[in-house]
Amino acid sequence: MPLTRRQIYFRRRLAVFGGGLVALSTVFYLPITLLAPLQAVSAEVIQYEAPVPAKPTLTFPEYGASAIGAIGYPGVLASGGSTDALPIASISKVITSLVVLDAHPLAVGESGPDITFTDADVQLYYAQVAQNGSVAAVYSGQVMSQRTAMNVMLIASANNYAESIAQWAFGSQEAFATAATAWIASAGLTNTAIVEPTGVSPSNVSTSSDLVELARLALANPVVAEIVATPSIDIPELGQYENTNALLGVGGVDGIKTGTLDEAGSCLLFSQDFVVGDTTITLVGVVLGGPDHDTIDAAIQSLLAEANAGFHEISLTTEGQQFGSYATEWGDASTAVAASELSVVVWDATPITVDLTSEPVRLADAGTEVGALHFTVGDRSFDVPLELATTIDDPGPWWRLSHPLELF
Repeated sequence: MPLTRRQIYFRRRLAVFGGGLVALSTVFYLPITLLAPLQAVSAEVIQYEAPVPAKPTLTFPEYGASAIGAIGYPGVLASGGSTDALPIASISKVITSLVVLDAHPLAVGESGPDITFTDADVQLYYAQVAQNGSVAAVYSGQVMSQRTAMNVMLIASANNYAESIAQWAFGSQEAFATAATAWIASAGLTNTAIVEPTGVSPSNVSTSSDLVELARLALANPVVAEIVATPSIDIPELGQYENTNALLGVGGVDGIKTGTLDEAGSCLLFSQDFVVGDTTITLVGVVLGGPDHDTIDAAIQSLLAEANAGFHEISLTTEGQQFGSYATEWGDASTAVAASELSVVVWDATPITVDLTSEPVRLADAGTEVGALHFTVGDRSFDVPLELATTIDDPGPWWRLSHPLELF
């Protein structure tokens, strides 16, 4: 049956309208589909288990008090014996030097002002001789720089020089004691007391934990650190003086101060540098109340060997190590990898934790930073960026046109 004019007209209108609709859809659908931003994909994180270092075995002397620490590792790493405040003998002179330098600072290489010794200083010498104190020669009219006098005090452990320097710096022994008490408080050495500059008084006391911190403070002062590492000095008109620390230069020991007193026994505040991997570790420690210096020196050498073995270099990441993966709806994939290696030196079973953050990814080139690893090792923190191992590419027009629901 032939179509009527009305039917023909209707069909033409329908064709025009349909074609227009297709054209209109094409005009909008194609650009929106081809240019629409892709949905971001999140990383699937790989569970990370931090390595656990082996625990060392340390043998502390049965007498007195002992402790070890390390620069960059707060507090005491390990200790043995008494925790009471005990007499510290000539370790007192380390405090004396720091108190004097606080009032009369010196830089490495500086001599400082001259000190003119008088009859009063000669009397200090004879008073120390009378009580069997350690001394170095002095005469009235002698002129010596502050640095040289401090060398004699710390290296030769001369009691009379400690008294003369304190008198010169503060005007009297009483004024020195007041300044020392204030300095001790500011340094946070809450269990330490100093009543005179030499250590001949058993009332000069401290704990092993305070003395570990004192060792850190001594090494942090470049002048004191340089003096206590010096094996000997040659003083014009006075002669040569050897460092009283017989362990100096043995097994990396580079300080700090001996002490000997009937009430204190034999004592040593010590420091040692040794290398673990590519890292130099500075150990500090103290032994108080030993029977003699040969005995405590042997004990310290054994203790240092055991403590050295307690430090380990462990690998936390290697460059390119995978910590996460990305998988897109269009089948492209990549991994989040460590941008660099990280190795750290740890003591004992130091707690290690890691916090991993990752960013969602749409399209990104290889090497794009996509997150980070934040390691906490004891009280230290380390960050390693995460980067994309391979490029995540655009899926192309055919996938976009055929997967509109994944785009919107």
